Amino acid sequence: MPTPSEYLNRASVIIVTGGSSGIGCSIIKAIKNLCPSVRLCNLSRSKPEIFLGENGLHLPTDLSDSAALAASAAQLEGIIAKSEPGLVLLFNNSGYGDYGKMSRLSVDKQLNMIDLNVRSVVDLTTRLLPQMLERGGAVVNIASTAAFQPTPFLATYGATKAFVLNWTLALNEDLRGTSVHALAICPGPTQSNFFKAAGFETPPMKSGANKGLDMTADQVAEYTLRALAKGKTLCVTGWKNKCIAFFGSKFPLVAVTRIGGFILRKLRLEQHKGQS
Repeated sequence: MPTPSEYLNRASVIIVTGGSSGIGCSIIKAIKNLCPSVRLCNLSRSKPEIFLGENGLHLPTDLSDSAALAASAAQLEGIIAKSEPGLVLLFNNSGYGDYGKMSRLSVDKQLNMIDLNVRSVVDLTTRLLPQMLERGGAVVNIASTAAFQPTPFLATYGATKAFVLNWTLALNEDLRGTSVHALAICPGPTQSNFFKAAGFETPPMKSGANKGLDMTADQVAEYTLRALAKGKTLCVTGWKNKCIAFFGSKFPLVAVTRIGGFILRKLRLEQHKGQS
């Protein structure tokens, strides 16, 4: 079984989406530490918080825009074609959530979320897959523990991550017998900009609502690279999150939805109470 460093050093091109901050940025940082000479490409609207290195390339891309994604994918195809033999690794990390009752949320934001969290993952992967099948590699999709049950107050987000999880597992079976495999990473609450972007006035980890469940983005990146090197298909980060995912997938969906709604509704009330 190769170590993450040994595995990454077999790659010629590594592509990360949404590497400007959060988990994506931590994945880039970990890759740079373990494999500084690899051709590393980031696709996001803004540059990563860290320097990509001499072999790094930032492609400014709004991945929710199909035309922009197609243009960047064409550039990546050219980069892969000209690179030395080696694995091609694709980390589909870009995504966001939106917290609140559906009737009070922006329809445009919900649809844009579907474009980014779902359509861009399928679009970019299928565009690059022919070259990946020629060279070998892996598709790593960042899902969430929210993928294992319906998520009231995060309804669209949870549904997009359920799609990512199921699509990744199915894709891996489609790829069985080839030199490419797919891996779904399901983090729990992560210390990043996600909660601010999703509309939480107070991130759950600061209010204590997710005590013992949250991780840093660096920790999630470490889990991700270890799971990739081991050839895993699914990785839920941390044993406590594994328990949440297990019970969320085994109990009746209606009951799990009601429990999830109670927890998230309580979190919302606590936030407003804290502001009063």
